[in-house]
Amino acid sequence: MAGYSQTSEPIVFERDCAAVMVPQGQEVTLPAGQNGYITQALGGSFTVFVDGNLFRIRGADADAIGKEPPEALTLDAQADDAEVEKLVWQQLRTCYDPEIPVNVVDLGLVYECTLEKMENDERRVKVMMTLTAPGCGMGDILVDDVRSKIESIPTVAEADVELTFDPPWNHSMMSDVAKLETGMM
Repeated sequence: MAGYSQTSEPIVFERDCAAVMVPQGQEVTLPAGQNGYITQALGGSFTVFVDGNLFRIRGADADAIGKEPPEALTLDAQADDAEVEKLVWQQLRTCYDPEIPVNVVDLGLVYECTLEKMENDERRVKVMMTLTAPGCGMGDILVDDVRSKIESIPTVAEADVELTFDPPWNHSMMSDVAKLETGMM
């Protein structure tokens, strides 16, 4: 599910499911039997439209809407820092704003990403990122998504994700792919 997917596939919740209201960021539970539509399925998570509102469903809860959860990541035991860093950037590209069908890397939201070795050959990843708007209610959700996806990488013990608004984000930070995707080019 790394690619773009804009759908309006009807769904029925098969069980109660934790969800986050978009863009407010409020956590709610959508009940079993609830009808809705998948509007976006990117990066292993889903944006669903239910009763006039958008909600984000984590990939781990995909079964609640009849979908498969994302597969666990694997990494060769002898992987070096370059291989781990490549996988970190791949994971960052699976983090999407629930309202914009573009990943955080192509949106230009990731300002810095560094790896450091810890004891026992484990790694700490530090990410400095921003949001498209300082008051975005989904900021904490997006930061948690980045952190959990990086920490799912074998040998990564910790992901330190810091939010900054200096410099403030603007459209010029987007990749050409993102500008094309959003009609800004």
